[in-house]
Amino acid sequence: MDLLRIATAGSVDDGKSTLIGRLLYDSKQVFEDTMASLQRASEAQGLEEVNLALLTDGLRAEREQGITIDVAYRYFATPKRKFIIADSPGHVQYTRNMVTGASTADLALILVDARNGVVSQTRRHAAICSLLGIRHFALCVNKMDLAGWSQNRLHEIEDAFRAITDHLGVEQVTVIPVAAAPGDNVVDRSTNMPWYEGPTLLQFLETVEVADPARHAALRFPVQYVLRPQRDEYHDYRAYAGTIAAGEVRVGDEVTVLPIGARTRVTGIDRYHESLESADSGTAVAIRIADNIDVSRGHMIVASGHAAPAATRFTADLCWMSDGKPLCARQQFWIKHTTRRVKCMVESLDDRLDVENYERLASPECFPLNEIGRVTIKTLEPVFIDPYAISRDTGSFILIDPATHLTVAGGMVREVLA
Repeated sequence: MDLLRIATAGSVDDGKSTLIGRLLYDSKQVFEDTMASLQRASEAQGLEEVNLALLTDGLRAEREQGITIDVAYRYFATPKRKFIIADSPGHVQYTRNMVTGASTADLALILVDARNGVVSQTRRHAAICSLLGIRHFALCVNKMDLAGWSQNRLHEIEDAFRAITDHLGVEQVTVIPVAAAPGDNVVDRSTNMPWYEGPTLLQFLETVEVADPARHAALRFPVQYVLRPQRDEYHDYRAYAGTIAAGEVRVGDEVTVLPIGARTRVTGIDRYHESLESADSGTAVAIRIADNIDVSRGHMIVASGHAAPAATRFTADLCWMSDGKPLCARQQFWIKHTTRRVKCMVESLDDRLDVENYERLASPECFPLNEIGRVTIKTLEPVFIDPYAISRDTGSFILIDPATHLTVAGGMVREVLA
């Protein structure tokens, strides 16, 4: 079975946590002891029925305030597919958490309250998901029961949302009317909306096809670890472990090791105690090569003739995540890219993205917490990068404060300059 990664988004109280809780409960993914715990927690809140939002809102502050603060990941599977759902917060001040949750997602599940329609947070989250390379949106118009199950209201919200996605260049948009609290159109089809002929949310998630551009790109294999077992049965065994960031590798392929530039041939691909003839993006493997080359963590094995650009200057879209001090030009950081870490400087702040009207405002003085904008970065040593549109893994990075060692920003490469 394939794996679908989903990020939820939406404004405060649109019902993201309740929707995920209902999806897990109605698809028989909640154990009895968990339900008993939810029952006790709901009674402590004075509720007569189980609050399914508590399945994802596990922090004490979340349960006290009735909001989502941190990203909660939930894993489940049906006979057709495996899923990882990131329940992301809706508050503006937790934008950085939402960016984290959406950074690995294949699909964005955006909720809108049928009574309120499209609001500023809807626009903000749609813009962020688009920046992060998510090309398939599912709009769940929630609380249809509180809007009188109105088909006209659904069409009004759909038209407003499609105007946003058309501006962002998102072509794949599916609209599903739901009522998360009672469960209408989540797993079971609703009898309250006979005019809706589309799939339920679970049916849609089980069947949607989401393309992965990295599968069709050239090979990118960042080396994470060198395997040299000392046991007799592994005499002279040497392999390089990591996860394929893009493309495919086959036994017999000619590859190049960066930054060395040495060419060699793949002699074996191992996964646990199994030998493979080939492996593609997203697969964790150990690769054996024909020649004795000094390869270590931070090096990258690529397809010969299709090397990743060796960049020391590039532009990127950056989300500033530090609540300490704002980002200003000429600040220095460690940049963590794949398995490589080098020193860098944010050379300039080129523009700031206004996520409510999608305008780019030129030459900002600084980026405060949760700000998103375009920057130019210069590294002390070359990094082997691709544009984010080609590969998320080799086109993304984080910035680390050298003084505190805290992650202060996440970025997506747009253009290699030199």
